[in-house]
Amino acid sequence: MHECATWLAGGNSVAILDATLVMRAQRAEVFDYFSGQRGYRVLIIECVYDDPVVLERNYKEILRYSACYVGMDSITAEEDLRLKIAHYIRSYEPMDEKTYPRIRIDTGSMDIESCIVSGDVETNVLGYLGSVTVEPHTLYFSRHGESEYNVLGKVGGDAVLSARGERYAQALATKFNAMRIPDLRVLTSRLRRTIATARGVESPQEHVTALNELHAGICEGLSYEDMQEHYPQEFAWRDQDKLRYRYPWGESYIDAMHRVEPVIAELQRSNNILVVSHQAILRCIIGVFTDKKPKEVPYAEVPLHTVIRISSQGYNYKVDFFKLPIECVNTIRVKPNNCSADRTADDALLTVPAHFDIPDPWRNLGSGPTPVQQH
Repeated sequence: MHECATWLAGGNSVAILDATLVMRAQRAEVFDYFSGQRGYRVLIIECVYDDPVVLERNYKEILRYSACYVGMDSITAEEDLRLKIAHYIRSYEPMDEKTYPRIRIDTGSMDIESCIVSGDVETNVLGYLGSVTVEPHTLYFSRHGESEYNVLGKVGGDAVLSARGERYAQALATKFNAMRIPDLRVLTSRLRRTIATARGVESPQEHVTALNELHAGICEGLSYEDMQEHYPQEFAWRDQDKLRYRYPWGESYIDAMHRVEPVIAELQRSNNILVVSHQAILRCIIGVFTDKKPKEVPYAEVPLHTVIRISSQGYNYKVDFFKLPIECVNTIRVKPNNCSADRTADDALLTVPAHFDIPDPWRNLGSGPTPVQQH
């Protein structure tokens, strides 16, 4: 409790006290400390479940993945866990108090009871809890196949796939159709390159506006070289704070994070979904499941022509990358060392990935040329 209070006193707005408050006296103590003594708003959340089959599965996941049992003998660990559970069962007093904001959720039936819940933060928490599942689930992600804008090093737009991007679409369909994943659903953005990438996958498909790429505003359709030439100040500002920078008439990563919240809520309660979207958007979504810090999200690696599988493992998620054997350009630009507004063009463009000066140098060519790269 003292650590939470110190965190809040340091200017932070939310603290989560992870504690098993099974008795009314414990809950009253926490509420009095934070609300009565410190003047903070308190929301107490209780999660319950009584399906013995699911509980046994959850116990096994705790024993396997919880930091409490790392390196402990399996028999000793299981005995310790079951003694804790028995203790909590004996001590438990139902959370039926009417004196403080509280939420009670049955994570099996998803029945939710709330009392005195109000305000933006608390109502968002209530909505989030409605999207959580205790069932194991697996999700799949892929960027669209290489587009003609990727080849040219341009951002945004509604470009079509390059020849290599079309081959990736074929390879993606072949892979997923062969996997025969039960009840697979496909979500794409409403832009042509994602729809074309997923069209061969034999599963129900939905095109979701929230999955459209981060909008680059006045920089839509420009290369990084164009940005440096026409908007060097904007280009520098973005490098200084890529998370919060908003393109004029466009979006920031923060905007994109808020935009994809409904999609994330659906994914958290779903199984066997393939999401075909864009680099920035997948960074935002996958970052939630992999516990990325916000400042890390804009630089997370989400390469082209790669399937990313995320599987729940207890409280955490396991991430696997499967690169399909279709060549493509690299679109990941790392943060340059010099982000000042008066930097030279060479400094600004130092980390721009290699790209080509014609839209699709491989289309209708057998062996492929050796084009001149701009960088």
